[in-house]
Amino acid sequence: MEILNKTPVQLTEGAIKEVKRLISQEGFDASQFLRVGVKGGGCSGMTYVIGFDKKDENDDFFEVEGISCIINKSHILYLADMEINWEEGLNNRGFTFKNPNASSTCGCGTSFAV
Repeated sequence: MEILNKTPVQLTEGAIKEVKRLISQEGFDASQFLRVGVKGGGCSGMTYVIGFDKKDENDDFFEVEGISCIINKSHILYLADMEINWEEGLNNRGFTFKNPNASSTCGCGTSFAV
């Protein structure tokens, strides 16, 4: 696992606050990292992945405000310089993604094409 000098994705203040809240929950497995990635599927071809996971040999490591994060090396191409935010509104609650690499996005905001 390589440690990255440059953080491939940015977390807004709201996202950092929510992730730290989740990490502080009773029963959280402290051996897990925040995984940021993509998977095939969704309306536009690819879907964002964010959650807690164990690292594997294809992951790079980076840290944001004390949060240990991992990303599959092959996903950096799709996610470089992306911003992750946490929305707390009545109509939209959850993580949102602002990806400069996406050629188009779905109305749901969790699916994109490159």
